[in-house]
Amino acid sequence: MSVKITVINNGPLKVEGDVQISDASGATFDLSGKTTVFLCRCGYSQRKPFCDGAHRAHNFVSEVKAETAK
Repeated sequence: MSVKITVINNGPLKVEGDVQISDASGATFDLSGKTTVFLCRCGYSQRKPFCDGAHRAHNFVSEVKAETAK
């Protein structure tokens, strides 16, 4: 399965597929059996790099639109 990353408006990045996520030292996070994870974009999560929903309490606003070919 390929990896798909979706930017959720005013929320996290939704990552779908068989991925491995590592910290700066190269240690990997345990994603056993997970094929979908949500990565924090707001900076307020207590579970970084994963989203814990903190963006809602902090009224995080960010809408990203892909450029369309002309």
